[in-house]
Amino acid sequence: MRVRAQPGAGKNEICGLYGEEALKIRIKAPAVEGAANKELIKFLAKSFGVPKSTVKFKSGESSRTKLLEMPLSEKLNAFIEEMVKKSENN
Repeated sequence: MRVRAQPGAGKNEICGLYGEEALKIRIKAPAVEGAANKELIKFLAKSFGVPKSTVKFKSGESSRTKLLEMPLSEKLNAFIEEMVKKSENN
């Protein structure tokens, strides 16, 4: 999963697609000493019902655009299907 992170936001939230290939996510934590990355992993794990230990960085730990790997859960699958439907309707 490719993610475009925006640290230092007012709240943690998924904003939608960033371009055609990334998911834009706003994170409360600042981009200091890995705090935003830790918060991102915690937020994604909670949002998609997977253990935090299964959310891994493939690349981009020090970049706003990150490539993450996580198992496919029911919640994640439903989210992907919803995003596909939205993109087809636009």
